[in-house]
Amino acid sequence: MSLIRVALAGEGGQGVQVVAEILTEAAYNEKKHTIYIPNFGLEQRGGVSVAFMQVSDEKIGAPKFHKADIVVALSERAVSRTLQYSDENTVYVYDSSFNISPDELPKKAKKIISLPAVEATKKELHPRVFNIVVMGAVLEFTKMVSFEMAKEALISKLAYKFEKDPKLKELNFKALELGKELAEQSLQEGGAGNG
Repeated sequence: MSLIRVALAGEGGQGVQVVAEILTEAAYNEKKHTIYIPNFGLEQRGGVSVAFMQVSDEKIGAPKFHKADIVVALSERAVSRTLQYSDENTVYVYDSSFNISPDELPKKAKKIISLPAVEATKKELHPRVFNIVVMGAVLEFTKMVSFEMAKEALISKLAYKFEKDPKLKELNFKALELGKELAEQSLQEGGAGNG
């Protein structure tokens, strides 16, 4: 695996920073080099929150990057906030549950993928695990760490919640699988290339 740069963005409260923390821990546990930089909107809840991650088998040169290999935007405002991180080498993923017109999406991208994460989470699981569905999709798109290592990091991060409610663990694992399936389906459907 060479260097993978990810920009994950959503509204405050959608859990993008939790996803980044879990993936960073999983990468570290797999003995990979990793950097995670959180960027919060002005308001803790209500602003756009962006997590910048880099994962590599080799030393990472710079903590910041200008263009991402994959951008995941989970709200309308997150789309406009992340356009600057996209170019002809970027896979740009956005949640299809909100109305976004094609002219609001990046002008250049290797592939643009519409992912029904919010809708599928509500229909099949529970809205509270939406961010874990997204994590499963990011794992499938990037292959940055193994699913097993991601599950271990998820258990480590949410152990206190799982102890209080053991059913939550199973719900989170199902969310991870659902995200993987959604990503697989969207890749089979091809996404729109417009680079």
